[in-house]
Amino acid sequence: MANHGLDMPVNMPVGLTRSRQQTTDALPAGAPELLRPVVQAGSYFYLLAGVLVGTIAVGLGAYLTQLRYGLMVTGMSNFYSWGLYITNFVFFIGVSHAGTLVSAILRVTGAEWRRPITRMAEVITGVALLIGAPMVLIDLGRIDRVYNLVIHGRLQSPLLWDVFSVTTYLVGSIVFLYLPLIPDLARCYPYLKDRYPVRARIYKILSLGWQGTPEQVRLLERAMAIMAVVIMPVAISVHTVVSFIFSMTLREGWHSTIFGPYFVIGAIYSGVAAIIVAMALFRKFYQLEKYITPLHFRRLGYLLLASGLVYLYMTFAEYLTVFYGSEESGSTLTKALFTGQFRGVFWSAIILTFSPLLVTALGRWTGIPGLVLGAVVVNIGMWLKRYMIITPTLANPYIPIQNAPPYAGFYWPTWVEWSITAGALAGFILLYVLFSKLFPIISIWETEEHTEGREA
Repeated sequence: MANHGLDMPVNMPVGLTRSRQQTTDALPAGAPELLRPVVQAGSYFYLLAGVLVGTIAVGLGAYLTQLRYGLMVTGMSNFYSWGLYITNFVFFIGVSHAGTLVSAILRVTGAEWRRPITRMAEVITGVALLIGAPMVLIDLGRIDRVYNLVIHGRLQSPLLWDVFSVTTYLVGSIVFLYLPLIPDLARCYPYLKDRYPVRARIYKILSLGWQGTPEQVRLLERAMAIMAVVIMPVAISVHTVVSFIFSMTLREGWHSTIFGPYFVIGAIYSGVAAIIVAMALFRKFYQLEKYITPLHFRRLGYLLLASGLVYLYMTFAEYLTVFYGSEESGSTLTKALFTGQFRGVFWSAIILTFSPLLVTALGRWTGIPGLVLGAVVVNIGMWLKRYMIITPTLANPYIPIQNAPPYAGFYWPTWVEWSITAGALAGFILLYVLFSKLFPIISIWETEEHTEGREA
């Protein structure tokens, strides 16, 4: 077993081309090459951070406007109690799942090729939960009403289940991310203590006195194995509970027994796509071509294709069942989706969600650029798909809308909702990028251990 202590010699591959955008700060002598993004930041990073912070500021201003005037500044109403906020909630919670599931499954199965990408996946989980969970509070309008959930919550309510499951999942995901980070924190300390003394001190505290002894390594690997097994059913249960918020209500389009697995497989599909995009960006801007290879894209492409085909099957089964049954309420909803009021968004969501499967299947010819483009399109389509789960059902209640203004049957998101949505996406990207500048985005000790094992 390799020694992961502070005095462990460096055996990492070197010679990565330095980006022109990086500062002139040299990498500390003897430091692992994977530490370069942590100690160097270029003009592109500050430009990106500035744009993201500005977008977040706009979203914060929109939220303050909503907080002052109430939900009347949104497009929601008595008929549309949910809108973009719950769409964002379901989307971000979904994206978080594949990060944990992919990392946990690959760790449990002992897939050696996983080592450079597991941390990227695990960070997606934590960041997506931090951005997605508050969307429910924003949708609530009055933040003080959260107190009522605490003192008057009922175990019969799926909403209370959701609070418990998401909170448990967030805590478990942070622990799952932190455990394999411990050796790297100790690894980074000696190289940063002179240049960044405050940060290095925090690293030393968080490393919990790690010295890389055989006993420490054994305990760490055991804890990681336990968390990998525990986090998988927790992740599956969380999105199942999210689906129960819809399926436990007697509304056409929601009251379905397939919603649990339908939401879970959709979460894996969108999450794998997010990991592929993150891999491509970090590989490009951090010059990680030696660590993130075409092999990683190809194997994640297989997973994207498999989960996409299962999701396609479930989508087909869902709409075929409703269409074939020809119940009056179901027929009204189906017509609104296929040929009526929502046909444009519905067919856009279907095409964007499933057309990348062809690109993925032809990955041998399209290469990494085609796979990455397909992954971006998948996430756009999956966001629209979540929007189409929510909005059409609310527009088609069992009791028809009567004696209401002509616009009552339509939901038009306002600038407030779009600004908060943009701010949420910017927050997700900013937190992800900041993590990569504070901690190694590729596990140094696991990559070194794998390299040493191959040399041996």
